[in-house]
Amino acid sequence: MHRVVALVRPPQSTFELACAAEVFGLKRRELPARYTFSVCTERPGPVATLAGYDMVVPDGLDALSQANTVVIPGWLPIEEPPSPAVLQGLRRAHSRGARIVSICSGAFALAHTGLLDGRQATAHWAQAGELADRFPAVQVNPDVLYVDHGDVATSAGAGAGIDLCLHLVRSDQGAGYAAHVARHMVMPPHREGGQLQYSAPPRPVHIDGSLAPLLQWATGRLDQQLTTEDLAAHAGLSTRTLARRFADQLGASPGQWLLAQRIAAARELLESSDLPLDAVARRSGLSSATNLRRRFLRSLGTTPGAYRRAFRAEP
Repeated sequence: MHRVVALVRPPQSTFELACAAEVFGLKRRELPARYTFSVCTERPGPVATLAGYDMVVPDGLDALSQANTVVIPGWLPIEEPPSPAVLQGLRRAHSRGARIVSICSGAFALAHTGLLDGRQATAHWAQAGELADRFPAVQVNPDVLYVDHGDVATSAGAGAGIDLCLHLVRSDQGAGYAAHVARHMVMPPHREGGQLQYSAPPRPVHIDGSLAPLLQWATGRLDQQLTTEDLAAHAGLSTRTLARRFADQLGASPGQWLLAQRIAAARELLESSDLPLDAVARRSGLSSATNLRRRFLRSLGTTPGAYRRAFRAEP
């Protein structure tokens, strides 16, 4: 039996803990039991949760010494580092061969151990930048749903924790076993693309009076073949001055901003309409279905068809 131990701390996210518990802890009548699942905490007893209730956790950090896999199902607040006792427990478990897995903000606790130094990792798209800033030795990939190195693994947002746990079951027990677990959960065994398709489309943070009219003019003409020169001419600026203002206010070049608006427009059309891909591409200024697919794959890590299946609003 493969022993999975979740390390929790107050205030604990119940959903992120449930991701691991559902995959590793639930007994399914049609499948032979391959995992045992338990929970531990630094100070055994009541542990506050984000759901408004306390859960009683009787096991302390000694449980880590018996684990084959340790799961860190979130770590809040992310600014608070793990105690020396927690770090020692995680490092000792890893050194004797246990796999250490983080879900969402749990990557911050895992990064404090040093086990991610020089390696790729991920976290929720809204926290990835802070993870990279606070741990420059970690190679943060904000796009993927999870990263698995065998001995350590990290997942993106809470839902991606399920993707990672199913992936680990597939690695441990084979595709057939994992597919049965996924069907029981009414989940796909593997999701297409990365997590950037689930992030909000970019919105300007600060726009002064000189750029606002230009951006409004351009967003109303995304179906036209606008160029940087067109934007500069409409604003009455040189292309160099326009590029400097875009960099100062939006952190992107005019071309990068324009492409981001076209992709955002295409996302909205895919979510809200049944238009063919060629029509979506034309209306968003991406010219063709082929170019639309290429831009989607590069920017969001998925195809327009897969994005529409995931996000199409019901009539």
